[in-house]
Amino acid sequence: MKIKPLSIAAAAAGLLSLALSSAAAAGDIYLIANHGTSITLGDAHDVYLGDKQFAGSVKLVPVDNSAVQDAFLAKVLKMDAAKYGSAWTKKSFRDGLTPPAVKGSDIEVIDFVKRSPGAVGYVGSAPAGVDVIGKF
Repeated sequence: MKIKPLSIAAAAAGLLSLALSSAAAAGDIYLIANHGTSITLGDAHDVYLGDKQFAGSVKLVPVDNSAVQDAFLAKVLKMDAAKYGSAWTKKSFRDGLTPPAVKGSDIEVIDFVKRSPGAVGYVGSAPAGVDVIGKF
């Protein structure tokens, strides 16, 4: 039996993709905030479900990170994307709240948090230039 080189390359790419997605899912998630925004790791659940909207007199502005959202939802909120979306749909209709904006990468989230008073986000790699609240 002769194995085609393309088949080996495709298999290698598949294994690499699986390894990278497993590593991302198993990695740490860092909760970050704009300088001067006072929250704790324990606040993350309430902030991301719209139950905590202020830290003192500062209006909180949570932002989701699509690159590590599944891991954040599983580790911190103990739910999947469908349940999270459903929770926000209910909050939107019942309380008139808007779900967190979604950014596409750690870099976008860090940039948003740096520029936005009250911003809270999460990233998959150790950030600089923002307050690191802690890691999950």
